[in-house]
Amino acid sequence: MSAILETKRLILRPPRAEDVPRFVPLLGDFDVAKNLSRVPHPYTDQDGYAFVALAGQSRALKRDYAFALLRKADDAFIGICGVHPERGFEIGYWLGKPYWGRGYATEAVGRLLEFAFGELGAENIVACWFHDNPASGRVLEKLGFLPRGEEERTCLSRGVSVPSHGVALDRVAYKTRKIGA
Repeated sequence: MSAILETKRLILRPPRAEDVPRFVPLLGDFDVAKNLSRVPHPYTDQDGYAFVALAGQSRALKRDYAFALLRKADDAFIGICGVHPERGFEIGYWLGKPYWGRGYATEAVGRLLEFAFGELGAENIVACWFHDNPASGRVLEKLGFLPRGEEERTCLSRGVSVPSHGVALDRVAYKTRKIGA
């Protein structure tokens, strides 16, 4: 099973302890944290080290697969994405604010889908985006995800439940999809 994935512009690899000083400032930005269910605010180095340790344990047990996103051009740490077989093959991702709007999320999640359907054998992949983060919804729509309903989801950084949109993509639709622009 591949530990390192690549795209045209990105390297996706397991997060490491030495990444913590690179991603804590990005994830510590409330504008990033508020779009994620399970990230506290403020986000500390201790949170980062705990995440890296848990990500390593979960990967070893084949429960979850987190990937650090590094830009090939300059090795910039731009975010994290992951697939969670234990949660029904749910995917999640975030990018640091300086990297928004450049197509990196679509590129990274596209490669994550290839990994999940190919190497992990997923039949269906799900995701969820908060109602006030339509950019994330557009990423998923471009990749072929279809609506599966609305729900309330807890947002740790906001301390409340937030209206969310669930989406799904099955193997057949993935193989026959036409990527949106």
